[in-house]
Amino acid sequence: MAVKVQVVFYSLYTHVYQLAQAVAEGAKEAGAEVTLAQVPDILPADVLEKMGAVEAKKSFAHVPTADPHALADADAIILGSPTRYGAAAASMQAFLDSTGGLWGKGALIGKVGGAFTSTASQHGGQETTIVGMHTFLYHQGMVVVGVPYSAKELLNLDEISGGTPYGASTIAGPRGERTPTANELAIARFQGRHTAQIAAKLAAG
Repeated sequence: MAVKVQVVFYSLYTHVYQLAQAVAEGAKEAGAEVTLAQVPDILPADVLEKMGAVEAKKSFAHVPTADPHALADADAIILGSPTRYGAAAASMQAFLDSTGGLWGKGALIGKVGGAFTSTASQHGGQETTIVGMHTFLYHQGMVVVGVPYSAKELLNLDEISGGTPYGASTIAGPRGERTPTANELAIARFQGRHTAQIAAKLAAG
């Protein structure tokens, strides 16, 4: 039976959404049943309009809204959020804060988890944001999986690239003008595939 992988993301200008798609593709390559869901935005519509995010969000408006209760049905959960001062965005934090009932029941104990992110600059908090999301996974009793260096793209020094052993990442640029590169997307696909494979091994006992 295929393992169930949920890729739950928050995206403002599509960068994290593009990574989420690549993560989902990788998990599917490993034979997983994949669900892609977006975290609801806590920012008011007028604020999103002023930020120029409304048009960008239309490109993934078809993606269903994430349900915190549905996390219990997954074998693996991979979280994606842009960074805000070295931490996950408030909308993702609010979503994670809504999972207290799952914690109380121990509903996520033993499941596999991971995280990915985007930042405006090359050293803009990618690793702290991912590790910050890892703390949620640890508190829920999950098995945290990153990106091992068998992903050769992590060692690509021929270009500026996101990607960490803690999780996939992309550099969006100060105005969001940069899109995820082929190298960054390859790391994201590797993360999805690797996470699904680990989940399958654990499920097989």
